[in-house]
Amino acid sequence: MISRTLMIPARLVRHCLHKPRSVFCVDPVRLYYGSPRAATGSAVRTVDLRSDTVTKPGAAMRRAIAEAEVGDDVFGEDPTVNELQKIAADMFGMEAALFVPTGTMGNLIAVMVHCRERGDEMIVGDLSHIHIYEQGGSAQLAGVHSATVTTLGDGTFDLDQLISKIRHDYPNPHYPRSRLVCVENTHNIQGGRVLPLSFLQELRSVADKFGLAVHMDGARVMNAAVALAVQPSVILQHCHSVSVCLSKGLGAPVGTMLGGSKDFIQRAVRARKALGGGMRQVGVLAAAGKIALSDMIGRLEEDHRNARRFAQALLQCDPPLYQVDLSTVETNILRICLRDGQMSPAEFCERMAAVDEEEVKALGQGVQVLMFPHIGGTVRAVWHLDISEEDTQLAIQKAQFVAQQHKFKSIRAA
Repeated sequence: MISRTLMIPARLVRHCLHKPRSVFCVDPVRLYYGSPRAATGSAVRTVDLRSDTVTKPGAAMRRAIAEAEVGDDVFGEDPTVNELQKIAADMFGMEAALFVPTGTMGNLIAVMVHCRERGDEMIVGDLSHIHIYEQGGSAQLAGVHSATVTTLGDGTFDLDQLISKIRHDYPNPHYPRSRLVCVENTHNIQGGRVLPLSFLQELRSVADKFGLAVHMDGARVMNAAVALAVQPSVILQHCHSVSVCLSKGLGAPVGTMLGGSKDFIQRAVRARKALGGGMRQVGVLAAAGKIALSDMIGRLEEDHRNARRFAQALLQCDPPLYQVDLSTVETNILRICLRDGQMSPAEFCERMAAVDEEEVKALGQGVQVLMFPHIGGTVRAVWHLDISEEDTQLAIQKAQFVAQQHKFKSIRAA
């Protein structure tokens, strides 16, 4: 089926020989968190692969929001929030759970609870979301120092290196005290990699030996559970706490569930309040979270399948502009390398997002595919519930068009 989809109409080749005249365009793409404009026009179809955070709640979720029974959650009286927290705790295999506004707040609360004194230290991967994308909140707001270990290609790190970073000098006043190890599952920067259960088991053994807590940034841990075909609790049994995002692939508009022991969650409630996360009639958001956990996990397999289909198609592209390691495509995140150094990741993203008259003539419509340049000279694409199999096919056609266009541009330049 893939080989059939890569057949390029003769009209596409003809049009690529001519200099395209731009009729729709976007601002230059900024690294990772930029915001290119969606093109407008009846002939343009937008396929937004920037992130799984761009999902919009469907009709059932909106109806649940509108009809949610609410109360004052700061008083513990919102029945919808309480029910969501019970559902999450049971699903995680943990004693309790807490609804918080964002994943960044959830991770910060976990750090604050596990590292109870300013000057304590946590150990994190050098490419982890906590270390790269959360503004150094653990130091900025919690007074917690970070030591890093080298993130490996599969999202893990070497446990011997971890052991070498653990402080053994407390109460020597010269050094911080090691308190916490953080892992990320699936691993964002490494392309949605799933942490092996054997690694998590060995990590927990090391943590227990040295008296450390283990926190999982599980923003996409449901993707990991689906990829491994296990219940989330099978993964999370190796952790003391976890933050699980509801607003990525699970499709809720906002929210993260923080899980842990009863004592951990009692302390987390205090930290949430201090950070401004105490919300009142928040059952209107928790109602969406209930649907996210009850109805949206199973369908993540569709996202994984579409991401892999796109990756396979790129490898069959003619000319061979794209490089993808299929063995690393485990969930919904894809990292793409460009074989031709004359096209940068930023330029590729701009071309995928731009629509010109020649493309409309060649493909029958304009297709604006939104992606981000990513770390390591790659391009990141993320599948989610708003991207269908048809959208994936359109993105494949656009990638082939861009490759052909680049080839003929190079021929003309020569």
